[in-house]
Amino acid sequence: MAVIHPSAIVHSEAQLADGVQIGPWCTVGPGVSLAENVTLVSHVVVQQDTAIGARTIVHPFAVIGGDPQHNGYKGEPVRLEIGSDNSIREHSTFNRGTPQGSGVTRVGSNNLFMTGAHVGHDAVVGSNVVMANNATLGGHAQIGDKVFLGGLCAVHQNGRVGQGAIVGGLAAVTRDVIPYGSAWGNHARLHGLNLIGLKRKGYGKDAVRRLLAAFRDLFEADGVFADRLDGVEATYADLPEIMEIVAFIRDGGKRPLCLPGE
Repeated sequence: MAVIHPSAIVHSEAQLADGVQIGPWCTVGPGVSLAENVTLVSHVVVQQDTAIGARTIVHPFAVIGGDPQHNGYKGEPVRLEIGSDNSIREHSTFNRGTPQGSGVTRVGSNNLFMTGAHVGHDAVVGSNVVMANNATLGGHAQIGDKVFLGGLCAVHQNGRVGQGAIVGGLAAVTRDVIPYGSAWGNHARLHGLNLIGLKRKGYGKDAVRRLLAAFRDLFEADGVFADRLDGVEATYADLPEIMEIVAFIRDGGKRPLCLPGE
């Protein structure tokens, strides 16, 4: 059974699972689905057409499932889908998708969105992601699993940040960041691999040494980049992390690639 504070406004079409708690002065609109043990602490707006996964906690003054900030949006049905076990802190904003995009903004599980984080329309956010205070995702941005985005950084619309990467605070990310990369500066430049993140995830010295060697062969050696990419793919075929980087680069995207020294 859901527990709803008397001051909260909950639309009759909203679906509330067992254990949902809706605190003072919250608003829950039509087409909203809150899974088991979701908590809206207080003063939270879940506007409409949004699914929030189990045990997610949304803190005061967050606006979830708001209209996409897109001049072409004319009220068409679009959605926001959020996974389980997320912590969404104060003043965060998550927009629904657009008909011009996928129509759905998707957020994974076990993420921490610190105060003021923004997830733009049609963005895709993986799981175990941390977005620090006021980090911002433009529309259609794609963020892989286990990414850390520093405070006040901004990922350009259609930008990609690969799995396990770290982006420093205040960085303007106008180019795609490779998986396990470390990018910072304004505009953001690639400064190597996310060594701290790799070590925290249990990578030993020998594994890190080979990853660094592959990084140098790809980004610091002489010759044409396409040839270096082929060489790294052949030489380090046994390293899944390097193959993920190669696949990320070959997959392309709508933004150029973030490189060292640029």
